[in-house]
Amino acid sequence: MRLRSDLRVIAELVPTGSRILDLGCDDGELLEFLIEQKQAWGSGIELSEEGVLACVRRGLSVRQGNIAEGLADYPDSSLDVVILSQTLPFLNDPTFIINEMLRVGNCAIVSFPNWGYWRCRLEFLITGRVPQYPGFEQNWDGVKRWQLFTLSDFEDLTQWIGVKIENRAYLEGNQRIERHARWRARTAVYALTKSG
Repeated sequence: MRLRSDLRVIAELVPTGSRILDLGCDDGELLEFLIEQKQAWGSGIELSEEGVLACVRRGLSVRQGNIAEGLADYPDSSLDVVILSQTLPFLNDPTFIINEMLRVGNCAIVSFPNWGYWRCRLEFLITGRVPQYPGFEQNWDGVKRWQLFTLSDFEDLTQWIGVKIENRAYLEGNQRIERHARWRARTAVYALTKSG
C-alpha cells in the first residue's frame, strides 16, 4: 500500500496497538494501513458518501457525518490518537476541533498544506492573487470555508490555545526538510498534546 507522504509520517507517529480515530478519513487508506500494519484499533468519521462507501468496501468502521458532531460522541481520554489529515483548512472552527481532538485523545496528529511555501509566496507577489496550491487544484471560490494559513500561523495558534507540539515534520514532496521549512515545506505534520 502506497501512502501519501504526510500519511506515511502520520503512520510513523502512531504507536503500535493504539486506539485511533481518523477524522475526515476519505477512502480509509490510512485507517486500513494503521489497522493492518500497526495493529491499531480504529474507526473514522467522513463527510462524503463516496468516502464512506470506499471505507465500507475496505471493511472499516466509519461513521458518516460532521467532524464536530462525531467527536462529541466520544468520552474524554477514550482514545490514544486522533488524526486529522489535510482537513484543517476547511473547518469553521479549527481551535474547537483541535481542543476536542485532545479531549478525546491523548495525542492529536494534524497535517496541512503550508501557504507560506515559496511558490505560493512568489505567485502571490507576482500576480497579486491567491495562489493555486501545488497538488491542491481548487480555486479559492470553489471551496467552502477555505482558510489559508502558514506554519507560523499554526504554531502561533498552538501557543495561544495552550497546546504542546510534541513532534513535527516538514515535507517538500516526499522529502523531509529541516532547514528553512517556513518557506520550503509544502506540507507539515504536527503531533500535539495538552500542555501541563
